[in-house]
Amino acid sequence: MSGAGPRLSLSEEPGPAARAAIAAGLAAFNRPLYGAADARALTVLIEDPATGAVIGGLLGRTFWRWLYVEMLFVPEALRGCGLARSVLALAEAEAMRRGCVGSLIDTFSPVNVAIYERLGYVTCGTVPDFPPGHLRTFLRKPLPLTGS
Repeated sequence: MSGAGPRLSLSEEPGPAARAAIAAGLAAFNRPLYGAADARALTVLIEDPATGAVIGGLLGRTFWRWLYVEMLFVPEALRGCGLARSVLALAEAEAMRRGCVGSLIDTFSPVNVAIYERLGYVTCGTVPDFPPGHLRTFLRKPLPLTGS
């Protein structure tokens, strides 16, 4: 860096190189404190049987022996038939295969909180007015050790 100090810039989409630089810096900082994160993407796709198009699914990642479910979407026409349970079960099974000890998910929907609780998740935190007028709920679930 020059003597003038670092320059700050604001971006809506920083691009892969900027993301990689920030992630590498944070990983280097965290590694001596917490060990290697072993971060890996984990995705479960719901595909239309006629077209093969992706119509929903789960986007998540595993790191530090936890599954974090970033997004879970089941199309409205397919809700109520246990598909979310199947999607989560598949993701959790893969997370356990990777050695994960728990799963973390969040939602704005009280209906989804009840669904996740029926699947063994427990509330571990909330954020009021996120989004405004609603409650964001974080839930966790222990995953049994499989010996992997």
